[in-house]
Amino acid sequence: MTGSPWSVAVVGPGGVGGLVGAVLTRAGHPVVYVARPDTAAALTASGLDVTSVQYGDFHVPATAVPRLAAPVDVCVVAAKATALDAALDGVPAEALGAGLVLPLLNGVDHLAALRERFPAARVLAGAIRVESTRVAPGRIAHTSPFCTVEVAGDGIPRPRLETLAAQLGAAGIGTSVRDSEVAVLWDKLAFLAPLALLTTAYGATAGEVREKHRSDLEAVADEVAAVARAAGATADAGAVIGLFDRVPPGMKSSMQRDVEAGRQAEVDAIGGAVLRAADRHGLAVPVTTRLVDDLRARGV
Repeated sequence: MTGSPWSVAVVGPGGVGGLVGAVLTRAGHPVVYVARPDTAAALTASGLDVTSVQYGDFHVPATAVPRLAAPVDVCVVAAKATALDAALDGVPAEALGAGLVLPLLNGVDHLAALRERFPAARVLAGAIRVESTRVAPGRIAHTSPFCTVEVAGDGIPRPRLETLAAQLGAAGIGTSVRDSEVAVLWDKLAFLAPLALLTTAYGATAGEVREKHRSDLEAVADEVAAVARAAGATADAGAVIGLFDRVPPGMKSSMQRDVEAGRQAEVDAIGGAVLRAADRHGLAVPVTTRLVDDLRARGV
């Protein structure tokens, strides 16, 4: 562990939040989960069970509450974008104290929303790359051989970001500090949008998409990379496709898993964010638009 343990709040103990919280708990950091009353009761009673190809299988106790009452060093926001407003009702700004707010959400629009609720100088940009699913309350299946985080904070002193990265890294979550919030958010979305939209629209794994829907993959990667560059990032479509070609063939997106489970999907947070940014910058994104429109028409 790096220095003293950090007190941590995790908002949204799903696939991402549950995994991050469990890994931090195992490393000795006191973690409190903020969740709906029924989920909070289940977690407090039974703890968290993690099955992970990276961290192994382990169990940790859990403390969960419907509403945060004590300050923490860092508040990890890992709720789905579709449930963000309701989840944040459990985190009053005055209870957060001087802690950092680390969002690990999909999309790009949430950063402004969080800075309206909490002091802007304590909200950083974060992106996580992982395939992790909550299979039941308190049961997390981490199926990717990686879990990495990138952070940036335009108004946060660099040493504070480096300390956060060191704490996460010592717990086993490889974390890097970048210079640009825009780059952190859009570099992730440049890969996530093609993965999420294509796997969900076609009901296909990543391997099936790259074999059977290659032209759409290349088109969406080009379109989203162009939007990302217009927004100020340096996304490269070739690099996105190269990464897509290297992921496990059976990989599914979280959006696809949500649809399969009958849950509300993050079509707006992921696809809608691309379309809104494309409109702001005067860019045509016809294939991305077709996929988003199709998913919306299906009620996804």
